[in-house]
Amino acid sequence: MNATIEPWQWDEATWRGHVNRVRAGRRLAPPWPGGATVAVALSFDSDHETIPLREKETRPGKLSQGEYGSRVAAPRILAALEKHGVPATFFMPAVSALLHPEEARDYVAAGHEIAAHGWIHERNMLLSPEDERTLAVRALDTLEEVTGVRPVGVRTPSWDFSDSTLAIIRETGLVYDSSLMADDECYELLADGEPTGIVELPVEWIRDDAPYFMMERYGSLRPYTPPREVLRLWCDEFDAARVEGGLFQLTMHPHIIGHRSRMVVLTELLSYIGGFGDVWFATHAQIVEHVRTALTAQPDTERQEPGA
Repeated sequence: MNATIEPWQWDEATWRGHVNRVRAGRRLAPPWPGGATVAVALSFDSDHETIPLREKETRPGKLSQGEYGSRVAAPRILAALEKHGVPATFFMPAVSALLHPEEARDYVAAGHEIAAHGWIHERNMLLSPEDERTLAVRALDTLEEVTGVRPVGVRTPSWDFSDSTLAIIRETGLVYDSSLMADDECYELLADGEPTGIVELPVEWIRDDAPYFMMERYGSLRPYTPPREVLRLWCDEFDAARVEGGLFQLTMHPHIIGHRSRMVVLTELLSYIGGFGDVWFATHAQIVEHVRTALTAQPDTERQEPGA
């Protein structure tokens, strides 16, 4: 495409093509198991040292912040989850798993899910399709070699989604993605209007710890929201999901949520949600396995985008 053409100059076929390349199809929100009113899917992106490494930042300062995520925060998180009897999904870059193999194996041993999160938390929208595909396959193979379990789902690093990402997800045999934001509930991904069978378990920046707590030493980014205010916000999100009979999904990072004052948010949230008797705590893979029954129950021709 001519780079000098501005979006306001695109013809209808062009802008519709961009919008329809990857789109939300049928919403997948069947009744939850055991008569549960709401499903809760907690996740942790165990990025650790890969964020600075991705940026070619190799000095000890930044790397030590990532090391904290594995050395201190991950054990705290695992202990909290065990205390409350809650399963979770850990999205782990392959380089993190190679740096901390025992941590990766601890996740699996404790009954949690381990899922793909890139090779070195690379920015996939800056990669060629060939490089993105190579790193995706390498990451899956590495996580399987380290843990003995091959991931069935992926969360793209930084939730970036290139024009090639969906095709690569399909080629590598994954059954779900958790990087997009078109719904509160799970949905089937469409590729150029066609159902793919891939389930999207959507995320949102509102339900992510990073926007509230991150800091840049030499930039203007500072954490302005007190942790307990974030707790209140997430409780409100859960309450609304429960009223709607839907899904409450949450994304956290060990090196962010795992500090003492912020672990209060996680532990009190677990206590609050656990106080209700109609909650199904599940890994992302368990949620997806359940909602996939809705896909197989209906022909492809009926699985179209709502309102299409």
